[in-house]
Amino acid sequence: MVLSSSTQPRKQRKARYQAPLHLRTKLLGAPLSPQLREKHNGRRTVRVVTGDTVKVMRGDFAGDEGVVDMVDVKNAKIIVHGVAITKADGTEKPRKVDPSNVMVTKLNLKDPKRAARLAGGEA
Repeated sequence: MVLSSSTQPRKQRKARYQAPLHLRTKLLGAPLSPQLREKHNGRRTVRVVTGDTVKVMRGDFAGDEGVVDMVDVKNAKIIVHGVAITKADGTEKPRKVDPSNVMVTKLNLKDPKRAARLAGGEA
């Protein structure tokens, strides 16, 4: 998705930070696992929604798998169940993860429009 026609990194970042919410939702795409890719006609990425099961591929929590608890559209981050940091006082705080650093392993298909869209229908 092109937010800016410029190739300058500072303008790319500015376009990303100032994008309206209806365009920020496009920044929440994550790659599908090879099994899901075969099942959904070679589709490589999908927008992450609450209830999807994802596997963290990068960072300190690489290899951890969990259900998406929350999707933060404003900051383009997701919160995965089980991915948390321990604060100095011993309490756990959820760690926000960039969707590009996870892989979707199981889809939440409770939404019929989403299921139809992934199946190749026009919804």
